[in-house]
Amino acid sequence: MKKLINEVASVVPDALSGYVRSQPGLRLIEGRTIVLRADLEAVTGAGKVALLSGGGSGHEPAHAGFVGKGMLTAAVAGDVFASPSTDQVLDGIRAVAGPGGVLLIVKNYTGDRLNFGLAAQIARGEGIETELVVVDDDCALGSAEDTAGRRGIAGTVLVHKIAGAAAEAGLPLAEVKARAEAAIAAVGSMGVALSPCTVPAAGRPNFELGPDEMELGLGIHGEAGLERVPLSSSRNVTDLMIGKIVADRDLAADTPVCLLVNNLGATPPMELAIVTGDALTACARRGLRVERVITGTLLTAIDMAGVSLSLMRLTEADRAALDAETAAPAWARATCPAETPVVPAPAQPAQDAASGEGDATLLRVTLACCEAIIAAEPQLTRMDQIVGDGDIGRSLASGAEAILAAGPRLATLSGAPFWREVGAIVRRSTGGTSGPLYAILATAAGNALEQAEGAAAAQLAHAFDAGVTALQALGGAQAGDRTMVDALLPAARAMEGADTMAQALQRAAQAAREGAEATRDMRPRRGRSSYVGDRVLGHVDPGAEAVALWLDAAARAL
Repeated sequence: MKKLINEVASVVPDALSGYVRSQPGLRLIEGRTIVLRADLEAVTGAGKVALLSGGGSGHEPAHAGFVGKGMLTAAVAGDVFASPSTDQVLDGIRAVAGPGGVLLIVKNYTGDRLNFGLAAQIARGEGIETELVVVDDDCALGSAEDTAGRRGIAGTVLVHKIAGAAAEAGLPLAEVKARAEAAIAAVGSMGVALSPCTVPAAGRPNFELGPDEMELGLGIHGEAGLERVPLSSSRNVTDLMIGKIVADRDLAADTPVCLLVNNLGATPPMELAIVTGDALTACARRGLRVERVITGTLLTAIDMAGVSLSLMRLTEADRAALDAETAAPAWARATCPAETPVVPAPAQPAQDAASGEGDATLLRVTLACCEAIIAAEPQLTRMDQIVGDGDIGRSLASGAEAILAAGPRLATLSGAPFWREVGAIVRRSTGGTSGPLYAILATAAGNALEQAEGAAAAQLAHAFDAGVTALQALGGAQAGDRTMVDALLPAARAMEGADTMAQALQRAAQAAREGAEATRDMRPRRGRSSYVGDRVLGHVDPGAEAVALWLDAAARAL
């Protein structure tokens, strides 16, 4: 287990302390794992309903992150994945109790129901008006008649917001409870996990998933889900989950809904955005009117990779509640999906006119280079993962694929227009550092061809040298810096004096291979590898390797 913690026993107090110290609107009851609004008097003194939630820790930013004006008044935290005790909950009720009464919002887990329920009974005996609602939004297990019932998962956050807006508006306890119950009835959720989570006290994952498996419909503590299924695309699994929720909550076409996309802990923002787009598409396919979207990290399962999706049927009052201001630090603003998410692309300048007299040999050689790069994508990616950031394989393959796709257009060009077109294709399609470097290599070579004289081999050598020179001027790399230049420079020199195009390319390919191999012993001074230091020694630079690969393919194709 690798975690940035101190002692296992102090994980929850340490986490709450650090969180509250960074949030001026929150306070922590001394000696307790109970987080309060700093402006508590604004609730109790004004006679407003106090909202108290909580449960096991490990779901951060829930529950403390939703304490603040417009949402919860307090949150009670238990140990990781364990309900707080009855006395802890009772302390929380006593801390926030005022003339408006207290509403407890509980997720449907046995420990939470028992401890919050008993605390409510005791509080009533002490004269504190206390009510309780139980969130059971999980759609994975159907009616769950043979279990402890539907679980409460990420839809709970929407209930917090709906009830919080009602309480902030000064509505009485009975009405705040009724709105919370209506929200519970209106929301359905489902989750999917790509990895397990690790409870600090256990020190190991709480279940196992194969490299090609996903757990569909699991709970927020890693409990077994609906089924274990083969790993699938975001599009497929998102559509399946939306379909399950729609069927479970009987959401007809044209129903106004809120979509919540929740990160279960270790899902990168990039993937969360992909899931959001796919979920919106899945909703549109079923005719749902998504009027609000909320996406972010709201209720997690520690470090689990995965997401949960929630759909809530919306009323006018719900929309107003979701849009209402809140000071809760972890709330992610509800937004209205864009009706027209794209705008026309900028107009492109006119292309070089097709001569109709393309160079078949040049095209054949170029396409052979592209095919070699595409085939080498896994190899280049592995090499770059060792010495860089792992993106060179896909970046170069993207450019090569775009050149192959433009084959019919390139077949009509030759000479300088051919290479300028290649440069334009590369700069549009190739990301990272490779894109502009290869684009300037092709563009400068094309420009140089317009002034080149002599035999074809001499023209090739002149253009190649001009391209390498321009690339160095742009990128700043010199021989010995451990970059693609360590293969390009010797290749350019080797072309000089060749009698034929074939001889020039054969010499260049051999020189590039030797130059690439020499990078094994070079300390990096440029590029991403320069941050890695001596750990790259013994490994060929992937940029130089790519040059050697496509020059070898060019020599073979001629």
